[in-house]
Amino acid sequence: MTLSRRTILLGAGSLPFAVASFRTAALAQSPSAEKGYDVPPILFVHGNGDYDAVWMTTMWRMESNGIARDRMTAINFTNPTARDDNTVAQANCSSTEDQRRELAAAITELKHRTGAQRVALVGSSRGGYTIRNAVKNGNVYDVSHVVLCGTPNHGVFALDTRLNSEFNGRGPFLSGLNAGDSEVTPGVAFLTLRSDGIDKFAQSGTPDAPTGVTPDSAVLNGATNLKLGALDHRETAFHPRAFREIYKFIAGREPALITIKPERSVRLSGLVTGTPGGMPTNIPVAGATVELFHVDRNSGERRGDVVYRWTTAADGRWGPAEVEATSPIEIVLTTPDAPTTHFYRSPFPRSSNVVHLRAARPFAPDEKDAGAVVIMSRPRGYFGLPRDIVLFDGKEPADVTPGVPAVSASTLRFPASEVGRMIVAQFNEERIVARIWPASENRIAVAELTY
Repeated sequence: MTLSRRTILLGAGSLPFAVASFRTAALAQSPSAEKGYDVPPILFVHGNGDYDAVWMTTMWRMESNGIARDRMTAINFTNPTARDDNTVAQANCSSTEDQRRELAAAITELKHRTGAQRVALVGSSRGGYTIRNAVKNGNVYDVSHVVLCGTPNHGVFALDTRLNSEFNGRGPFLSGLNAGDSEVTPGVAFLTLRSDGIDKFAQSGTPDAPTGVTPDSAVLNGATNLKLGALDHRETAFHPRAFREIYKFIAGREPALITIKPERSVRLSGLVTGTPGGMPTNIPVAGATVELFHVDRNSGERRGDVVYRWTTAADGRWGPAEVEATSPIEIVLTTPDAPTTHFYRSPFPRSSNVVHLRAARPFAPDEKDAGAVVIMSRPRGYFGLPRDIVLFDGKEPADVTPGVPAVSASTLRFPASEVGRMIVAQFNEERIVARIWPASENRIAVAELTY
């Protein structure tokens, strides 16, 4: 693959867990600029199997830099997981055309709501495919900027087999998007962000099993292409380092803040969705009960009574719930046909309406005799050893393999005698204390990392 002349190497030695503060000179701005109205409305597009909540910290950082909350939105694709064969219907999965139609509707809605002529689109992984498809095939005049984060634009693989997979660089879908001397759509500014070699979906494979692609699969001729350093596949979208480049490209200036500016009053709301047939969807779940508790940061014990309780209607929505900005939270989600899930979360420094809840997966066959199961989850990145500090109950998890960061969850199983005690999940600077709940009551604990 020929790299664009605009390819730039940035921060190859950056530490992914350091939430850096960039000291920038104060920018003289008009009143409208200070409110973020000089920046086009932004629509965030999640990747394969994901949901809107992965963009929560990015949206907080945007707000901390003056972008109004109502000038941003994050889409929830109905069925976020790609089909094995793009041309064959598959239960609870989507085709490239399904995704394109849903994104086109979301672009139109954001334009109408804000009165803007054009919007900016920011996509993670597969979401970048959908953005490129929408812009090239109908929405070019609606879009001013496109940022593609970790999107494998030339395929996760490029082989003469499985040609109808949308992830095949030799298949008709990607071949169509990449046709021509320029691989971007004229009239729209394109930026790609990629890892410096540790993106799990941009690997050359082995001599016995080559993928046909390189770590530069994300690069597009005609785009500004930036290499961000030692960031994993997801971090190319959600890490503070990625936020800086997203903001700079869309706003045309350095962000004043990289850190998240806390709010005094925090209100949380979101959507409950499910995993029918084991496949994650963003289809609302009715009849789910959501309960919120403040918990002690050192023991994980609840501090007082429930602060919020709600049973979802057909739209699956819950909230708003008012919580303390400095207190860790336990969210208990009870849904039909899934384990009761106890989510333990770090304090929420700002309000959010994308606190998306999906119950933990049902117990695996080898877990039915376990006394308890606890999961440590990192939705906005992977666990990288030895790159990161990853400790689960005081030890490096056995199910996290050193090398290219490739897993975002770790699971521990305990005998019934361990039920009720605290357990610590630590990823670099973020530390969550959870409690162990009995599997005999169909309960699972999830320490869900925010950063």
